[in-house]
Amino acid sequence: MHRKIAVVAFLFTGVLLAAFTQHPGHYPDNATQTQSGPRERRVQKKIFSQLESFRDYVRDTLYGEVSKTEVDTQRVRQAFLKSRLLFKAFEWAAAYFAADLTDRLNGPPVQEIENADLLDPSMARAIDPMGLQVIEELIYPQYDAAAREELIREVGHLVTNTEYLVSYFADHPLARWRILDAAKLEVFRIITLGITGFDDALSLNSMEESAVSLESLRDVLSRYLNQDKRVSLLQHLDAAIEYLRQNPDFDSFDRAAFITRFANKISTGIARLEQGLPGPRIKYNRMLRQEVSTLFDPGAFNVDAFSPGPEFHLTDAKVALGEKLFYDAALSGTGTRSCASCHKPNLAYTDGLPKPADIHDPEKPLVRNVPTLLNAALQSNYFYDMRALTLEDQIRDVIGNQQEMDGSMDAILNHVSADPSYQSLFAQAFPATAGKGIRPDEVTNALASYIRSLTKLNSRFDEYMQGKEDALSGQELKGFNLFMGKAKCATCHFIPLFNGVTPPKYVMSETEVLGVPVSTADSTLDPDRGYYDVIGIDSYRNAFKIPTVRNILKTAPYMHNGAYQTLEEVMEFYDKGGAAGLGINLPNQTLPEDSLQLTEPEKADIIAFMKSLESK
Repeated sequence: MHRKIAVVAFLFTGVLLAAFTQHPGHYPDNATQTQSGPRERRVQKKIFSQLESFRDYVRDTLYGEVSKTEVDTQRVRQAFLKSRLLFKAFEWAAAYFAADLTDRLNGPPVQEIENADLLDPSMARAIDPMGLQVIEELIYPQYDAAAREELIREVGHLVTNTEYLVSYFADHPLARWRILDAAKLEVFRIITLGITGFDDALSLNSMEESAVSLESLRDVLSRYLNQDKRVSLLQHLDAAIEYLRQNPDFDSFDRAAFITRFANKISTGIARLEQGLPGPRIKYNRMLRQEVSTLFDPGAFNVDAFSPGPEFHLTDAKVALGEKLFYDAALSGTGTRSCASCHKPNLAYTDGLPKPADIHDPEKPLVRNVPTLLNAALQSNYFYDMRALTLEDQIRDVIGNQQEMDGSMDAILNHVSADPSYQSLFAQAFPATAGKGIRPDEVTNALASYIRSLTKLNSRFDEYMQGKEDALSGQELKGFNLFMGKAKCATCHFIPLFNGVTPPKYVMSETEVLGVPVSTADSTLDPDRGYYDVIGIDSYRNAFKIPTVRNILKTAPYMHNGAYQTLEEVMEFYDKGGAAGLGINLPNQTLPEDSLQLTEPEKADIIAFMKSLESK
């Protein structure tokens, strides 16, 4: 069983969340109506028909099987797998146009909370899981007879929630630019989630499900292709579908080959169709840029997506100012510690220690390990306990923390205001307020801008995915395929960011309950309760943000408490099943409790691959 805890991010420069939740009929500039014609109505009709087929099959067949007094486990599983395939046929549209409703059909089998709850944790409430993934856990790896009533109830919810989707698609016009955008995101969903077993972690029918998704896209895209473009894109789709069908085994599937030979070509073909569309369209402010051709394009991710607003966006002048502030020990209350004291560039902006020292007592370690700042902009929450929503919030917290910097914003403002070089840099970085006095938000935004400039998705792995076939060795490719498959690493560390922000929309940040021990010498549970102390919901006890594994070679020691010095130790912990493998009783553990059954050569291959993620 593999479960994660998701936190829904909401600070997307004011536009992103609205863009995802408004329905097509309410977009400005008639962006939907002017691009909704006969083809779009036929697409809508097809989606509607697929939804009805799913609903009817679940109601008439799956529900019938789970309701029998004498349940035939094999028949239940067959009906379940068929239901999932019927769902995959319309997933591309449902997940794009009605994401909240679709989560009720195939959302993660764990409680979720809104990120907005961080503004007032006392109002936090958990949203109970439901849908296909919950049902899967009731019938795999064995049918749970004691949970028969729960299974019947969950299948009933599936029928009811599908009715809501049927109603939605019955009267909402679809714009062609949104249809193509949704199709491209589905290709990205297949790459990052579909072929990794993310949402069918126990049944592992991933390749057939991905093939069905692509078949549905083929039908839709064929309506928008002229003769010149038809052959190329449809050939790529047909080849990808055939490859999936000919290689159905989950563990041995060559994901590197599938992505580079087929999926990247399909998404590029869809992007070309998008570029040729006339008429208005909405410009989303989402982290994955709307115009990308593949997930691996240089500059594919928007470093400003999680900033508080447009006025906080990165500029060269802000970066120059932020860099000077980053190395200035005068920001600390003692004048002895700068940001760079704990975030050293030669260590991927970490410090190489299990935990940094208290600024007032070098013999007293702080609570948690120092995370890397490389690519820190490409996530929605900060600190291991997720308590800060933006980099600006994180910086403000660190400066004022009595153990970390013990600084005062008033003292910092006095310091920079009295320095002519700072006065000049602030005037260049914030010209709208030049001569009006330096503000606290300008200090934190300049530092945040410098950190946002440390986004470097330029490893050998990135080069390989961009077409440089010799960028990775044979061992590293084996490691990538294990990372994406048998080892299940990619179901938490999502490509290409390798952190916990869930593709393809990159909106939700996920946490994980692993059960990390105090140390290699003390296998009792680390007492740090993580996100639970922020949000106060039991399912989040001992939950921590999923960090990136990019630049992992330079960021030891590992885990939130620095418990493991080597990647080999980390691999052993995961392979044995986290806390369960150490004999720790942790009922809300989200890491699979069973051993991954990785061989020593396989572990070495995975480590070799992770080392290829070093930024240049």
